[in-house]
Amino acid sequence: MCIGDFAEQAGEGGIWEGNSARGGKDEETPESQSRMARLVRTIEGEIVPRLVLARRVARAPDAVRAPANKALDAADIRELVRLLLAHDVGVASAFVDAVRHRGASLELICLQLLAPAARELGLLWEEDECDFMQVTVGLCRLHQLLRELSPEVEELEPKVDRRILLAPIPGEQHTFGITLVAQFLRRAGWDVWHEFPRADADILEVLRQNWFAVVGLSVGNDTRLEQVGAIIRGIRRVSRNQSVGILLGGPPLVAKPEIASQVGADATAADGQEAVARAEQICLSQALNYG
Repeated sequence: MCIGDFAEQAGEGGIWEGNSARGGKDEETPESQSRMARLVRTIEGEIVPRLVLARRVARAPDAVRAPANKALDAADIRELVRLLLAHDVGVASAFVDAVRHRGASLELICLQLLAPAARELGLLWEEDECDFMQVTVGLCRLHQLLRELSPEVEELEPKVDRRILLAPIPGEQHTFGITLVAQFLRRAGWDVWHEFPRADADILEVLRQNWFAVVGLSVGNDTRLEQVGAIIRGIRRVSRNQSVGILLGGPPLVAKPEIASQVGADATAADGQEAVARAEQICLSQALNYG
């Protein structure tokens, strides 16, 4: 099944039965939320991997790229979002290649182009400017761009004491941000376990069975803070590492970093680069405490 096939089925009713007349969000019911969650899992777990296998856009060698590390601006982000929503992923991929030829490094593209584009897609959904299917397909294309860039990112050999579990809070719809954070951590030599739990208990079960230095949780909005606090308390209760560090990320934490301490976390990070620094600080603190 391809994206077009899936979209055609959705447009015939099926999982989209019950959409509002103006084409906006489903009514916020448990049933509609469940349908959305299933759709995301299907696209991320089945469709995206097939797209990645089916299409690989050739990349120009680094030797021909301009040496300058030119900053990206809001116009670049808007253009990428437009291409992700309106065109085949190959067009968006060609745009990213053009940005790299202008002199933007891979790290800059991740931090100043891909991550802001994901946030912009989320805002379009929240503000009802795009429907769920449009935004989800856009995010899928963004995931594919990241996967295409990933082989070019040198990863260090994981260290035994640098194991981190990354997971979105159960119920979150989109996971691009945490996937991007995982790339930065792997590049820095972390052993990254990436989970997409359906329930809070799924996270706790992984912690019961495996040792982690840090747990990183992605929070999509500030309506789930009570749930986040409960998960953190559960993690500290069952973790095989009684000094496990808790790192939070997501839009609410960018706006209000103090939320992290309010719900019992150790630190927050606004992007992948900062997540690596905070995770390393947590490990250093653990080593000093053991010493």
